[in-house]
Amino acid sequence: MHNKVSLEIQPTGVPGLDTLLGGGLSEFSFNVIAGAPGTGKTTLAHQIMFALARPDKKALFFTVLGEPPLKMLRYQQQYSFFDIDKVDRCIRYVNLTENLRAGDFGGVLERISREVETFAPGLVFVDSFRSVIQTAKGGNEGVADLQHFVQELGTRMSSWQATTFLIGEYSPAEAEATPIMTVADGLFALSQHVEQNSMVRKIRVVKMRGHAHLSGLHTFRITGDGLCIYPRLLPPQADGCRAPPAGQPIRRVPMGIPELDDLLLGGLPLGHAALVVGPSGSGKTILGAAFLAEGARLGENGVLACFEKGSAVLRNAVLGQLIESGRVSAIESRSLDLSVEEMLDDLLREVVRSGAKRVVIDSLSELGLYLAPECRLDFRESVFRILTSLASLNVTVLVTIGMEDRFTDMRFSQADTSFLVDAIIAMRYVEIEGHLSKVITVVKVRESAHSTDLRRYVITDRGIEIDGRPMPFDGLLSGHPRAMLAPPGGGEHGAA
Repeated sequence: MHNKVSLEIQPTGVPGLDTLLGGGLSEFSFNVIAGAPGTGKTTLAHQIMFALARPDKKALFFTVLGEPPLKMLRYQQQYSFFDIDKVDRCIRYVNLTENLRAGDFGGVLERISREVETFAPGLVFVDSFRSVIQTAKGGNEGVADLQHFVQELGTRMSSWQATTFLIGEYSPAEAEATPIMTVADGLFALSQHVEQNSMVRKIRVVKMRGHAHLSGLHTFRITGDGLCIYPRLLPPQADGCRAPPAGQPIRRVPMGIPELDDLLLGGLPLGHAALVVGPSGSGKTILGAAFLAEGARLGENGVLACFEKGSAVLRNAVLGQLIESGRVSAIESRSLDLSVEEMLDDLLREVVRSGAKRVVIDSLSELGLYLAPECRLDFRESVFRILTSLASLNVTVLVTIGMEDRFTDMRFSQADTSFLVDAIIAMRYVEIEGHLSKVITVVKVRESAHSTDLRRYVITDRGIEIDGRPMPFDGLLSGHPRAMLAPPGGGEHGAA
């Protein structure tokens, strides 16, 4: 044999699944969808079937000792992918219950063969295949019969040029130990588990012959549209995110507050992610609103992602007007078992849809309250994936985080997330002559010089107003060391 065989890849129609499969399903492959009851096996099978079935590629769906076909169809019709016009025309349901009760594998195989030869499908589904296995006789003879049945079924399906799916209630350990795994080309393992009060669903492509697939566990959610899978991967870096060639000026993004632009020596570098850190009431959300408002003034759309205090954020007069005008889109989550992938999917879709150039996430502190427990355990990785994904779209990002102001502590984030951002803007309180005042400073900006001045500011009806002069150190805090006010690095200007 001198000619290389090429496998045709079929898109599955399931959001995210083709990414896991390296493009889609191999045509004529023999696949197993395994998982405990309630994990979404039958829904996944129907979603694939309705996406692929057409008059020239018909589908046969065999039901075996499980729920009656009419009951199954009653619930599957509630999903948006279900197309009643395809039923009977290019999708046919066959009940194998009576054949299987006799416990004769040969009889079941012959029934399947007759139906396939008559209907000539390109897709065949057997649900639940675990029921077939449970009817096997005990002892070596029963296991041998089952092994022969599985191998013969796989051989016949390949000769019929059909893509086959066997669906069964297997635990992960069982799925990898059953005889059908020796002949299966692909294995999808679905699982669900409870973490504290959150239900988390995962999918894993255990094997897929013929082409590379994405390994590991990936979150999915079942909605009215069926399964939506959120692959865990990092996008390629956008060309616009790379530093400009030597000698070329850095492109700057104005922040909407002239004095803050002065501290940044002209604005935040394009494509940077800045962390705005400060205690409650220091004006982080107001700074974010000014950033988005400046973008709208320059004709740049923005996206605002807000969480636990979302309704309060959206009551901000500036933000309300921007959202009403359509220049800013708001993404507000109310799910208490949110995955990073799910939040990112919503955020990235909106950035692409609106053509946004600016993104504000307010705030990381509240995002942590909404993430599923497993995501909270590695919060730094979650933030890294959010910022990396946004960087691939070449947008400029402002992220807020609330930090308790301990006056003498110079902490700028939780879980070391400050190392992941390109710039840090610190807002804090100081005591001056018996009064509580607010000060702002730029702690770092990658690949750029910046001022390290401490500037007093006030919040008025017009927003944040920053004093144009640096704060004098002499007599600032009676009884407190000067070091508690000075940002690290010292000097007039510095680069991170």
